Amino acid sequence: MQQNRSQVTERDGLFELEAGSDVLDSPRYNHDMAPTKVRERTWNKWHITALWVGMSVCVPTYTLGGVLTAYFGLTVGEALMAILLANVIVLIPLTLNAFPGTKYGIPFPVLLRSSFGVLGSNVPCLIRALVACGWFGIQTMFGGLAIHLFLGSIFDGWKSLGGTGEVIGFMIFWSLNLWVVIRGAESIKWLETLSAPLLVAVGIGLLMWAMPNVSMTELLAIPPKRPEGASVVSYFAAGLTAMVGFWATLSLNIPDFSRYAKSQKDQILGQIFGLPLTMFLFASLGVVMTAASVKLVGVTVSDPVSLIGHIQSPLWVAVAMALIIIATLSTNTAANIVSPTNDFQNIAPKVINRTKAVLLTGFVGLALMAHELLKKLGLIVSDVSLETVYSNWLLGYSSLLGPIAGIMVVDYFLIKKQQLDLAGLYRDDVYPAWNWAGFTAFGVPVVLTLLSLGSDAFSWFYSYGWFTGSALGGVIYYGLCSMRSSPSVVKSSV
Repeated sequence: MQQNRSQVTERDGLFELEAGSDVLDSPRYNHDMAPTKVRERTWNKWHITALWVGMSVCVPTYTLGGVLTAYFGLTVGEALMAILLANVIVLIPLTLNAFPGTKYGIPFPVLLRSSFGVLGSNVPCLIRALVACGWFGIQTMFGGLAIHLFLGSIFDGWKSLGGTGEVIGFMIFWSLNLWVVIRGAESIKWLETLSAPLLVAVGIGLLMWAMPNVSMTELLAIPPKRPEGASVVSYFAAGLTAMVGFWATLSLNIPDFSRYAKSQKDQILGQIFGLPLTMFLFASLGVVMTAASVKLVGVTVSDPVSLIGHIQSPLWVAVAMALIIIATLSTNTAANIVSPTNDFQNIAPKVINRTKAVLLTGFVGLALMAHELLKKLGLIVSDVSLETVYSNWLLGYSSLLGPIAGIMVVDYFLIKKQQLDLAGLYRDDVYPAWNWAGFTAFGVPVVLTLLSLGSDAFSWFYSYGWFTGSALGGVIYYGLCSMRSSPSVVKSSV
């Protein structure tokens, strides 16, 4: 017989929900978004390390050094230092926001119900989802190119397809991504675990190929592309903000993965082991490979897919492209599909299940890349490049996501004191439908960021958007919650 009221139990600091009719019949609940059971939390520190290796080793990471030198006016040494420091900094919100996911087994949208309201959580969720769908499209473009080059190395006639072949590759890779995520979290875990050592091997192989053709002394001595005599501080800070923005998305929805961690220790160590060093080393590889590309293939090539495509041996092209396909797949499925899948379900959990949400994510990502795909088919002519969109996006979206990260940390650790009503997060009678403190704390930094775009005096507010946004959002949220007559602390029912 089904129990009427849900029960929350605790085992070694991990909480799980025995759902009763009050939750099972709620419009805010479905099976895919339900808290994970303790027995389902099977990811140890090495699984989480592999997750971050799998997400970090990708084409955009490879090109980060080039983005910082070309668009942010840094030297190679300054660019690599910015990448390392940014990933150490972003570990702070990553590990903090992972705590409630591990403790309560809840995904990102459900956690947001505490700080933005049960219905209000959909607003930051959809902001996050749109960014993820954009990245999904960008990564699928890279994966599709790899499939095109892979097929071209096997079938001579395939090369003549040109842009059409790339679009076919895009659709093949698009379908493969959706299939992996529809299969569930365990499928993603094993993909990341198996691909991580392969990706490390790819990096070592590329480095051995490139090192004899590049002088590190000359590379580090290349002058920066900024006005002569200009202070490095503002350029470095802007680049640092952009690099923090690279994982600003995951610093929000990390509960989508930490809900499967065995313990807080596992999620903390896994992220420390997996993120900063991998990002630094693969970005460094990108800098070295780009510098060596002139001697290797005769022209400067800034992405590994195109660079490997210049190799004359069909066998090595096929092997390398197969590994790049795996690398891009492991990044795309985890970093860019899991979050919007949960975010879209949060709109109407009884109507949108995981499969429908995955397909919705896929079609939004496809729509966002329609312009680029039509260019490749020769149906439209445009000067807008994918690289320009990518480099400008890094700084812009980090400014919008910073306040959400600050609000989440303050809400869980300072306002709620790490105590959530687990069953209440799935009903309408505990948390408000709209938490206006959360929206005010989010809206003020965003408005100031937009206003700063038209002011030279306050342009720093935009340039350092993630830092200014997260700090101001957290401070405003804490102040508004503290001014309430009764504190918004909800005790867990155990």
